[in-house]
Amino acid sequence: MDYRHPRYQIADAIKLIYRNGLTTTSGGNISIRGADGSIWITPSAIDKGSLTEKDIVRVEPNGTLVGLHKPSSELPFHQAIYNVRPDVNAIIHAHPPALVSFSIVRKTPNTAIIPQAKFLCGEVGYAPYELPGSKELGESIAAAFDKGAQSVIMENHGTVVGGIDLSEAFMRFETLEFCAKTSIRAGIIGGIKALSTEQINRFENRENLFDEFENDYQNTKERLTRHHLQEITHRACRQNLMISSYGTISSRVSHNTFLINPTNFNRRLLDINDFVLIRNGQRERGKTPSRAVHLHAQIYSKNPKVTCIISTQSPNLAAYCVANKRMDTRTIPESYIMLEDIPTLPYGSQFDGGQEVVETLGRRVPIVLIANDSVLVTGESILETFDRLEVAEFSANSLIDSHIIGELQPIKDAELQDLKDKFLAE
Repeated sequence: MDYRHPRYQIADAIKLIYRNGLTTTSGGNISIRGADGSIWITPSAIDKGSLTEKDIVRVEPNGTLVGLHKPSSELPFHQAIYNVRPDVNAIIHAHPPALVSFSIVRKTPNTAIIPQAKFLCGEVGYAPYELPGSKELGESIAAAFDKGAQSVIMENHGTVVGGIDLSEAFMRFETLEFCAKTSIRAGIIGGIKALSTEQINRFENRENLFDEFENDYQNTKERLTRHHLQEITHRACRQNLMISSYGTISSRVSHNTFLINPTNFNRRLLDINDFVLIRNGQRERGKTPSRAVHLHAQIYSKNPKVTCIISTQSPNLAAYCVANKRMDTRTIPESYIMLEDIPTLPYGSQFDGGQEVVETLGRRVPIVLIANDSVLVTGESILETFDRLEVAEFSANSLIDSHIIGELQPIKDAELQDLKDKFLAE
């Protein structure tokens, strides 16, 4: 939970949404309901790219306005949602491109393409079109929330999501847009393959509780690794290579010790001390590691040269995952040298210690795609691993776009062999 004043939470969230291209200068609004029933909300007609905490408006329970500006014209539907959902204390409305695409064809995205999206977003509601700012629009959206929806597609408009706090609402918002964008990208290369309820439940039921130990001393290497992991995680989020609700990153500290991010934690808010130290099969006291901790432990055990692992869902690589398609890396020399041939493993291969994943990875296979889950990247340093992830995402982007303009003409076998002889020889 973010314990800062609502003014600061809202100002930072709307700027983050704007800078990530998820709304326009004039579009979108955010609110937080206070314990006394007051509603803190973004103002009307203020640049979302330069908005500060001083611009946030407070609407008291009796309707009195406190602030420098008028509240958002969409205040009525925020109030309508809060009236029917006492568990919702934060709301985000915006016009992210992929979700707008769904809204203008009057469809809702399938959130069963990746397991955590189904848990976080649930069934997505639908609100028929009404005039923006009208009482009728509020009633239309509130009706969908009253049926239990946490996220709603607004017909020919955009989306609105709620949460117990703004951090949860943002993760839900970002994840829903991820599902929409990934589904569209996957459609270009063959369409999505959704997961069953049983398959999704396997994700949540993974064991990640080890015996605990007291980490009463952090040596210099551990401290430096914590800083590097935080920096790369935040960079991955800024580069849209990781979303706030999903992504696991770990790094080896010694032969039997590694750091890994905690579970159920907004990746954008990770601090250096949030990372969990795993030592000799035990976890740092008071912290719960990612559900992928067993898989990462097995990879480190099998591959002594691997010092960093990132498993994440960047939009274009995820499109290959949810379409269950092989990604061809024979595009440009850098792609093949960095990635070599990327196998696609079936959903479920990452569970129960991930034996199939562990056996597949190796000197010549530093990266794998796992159907309906993630891309898993390894490297001999944190920076090499992140670089490999970036190259893979850029390559996937180019490959998907190439489907629209023509057929891939891969690097020829003889030219590929030259690359192997010069750059990949043992």
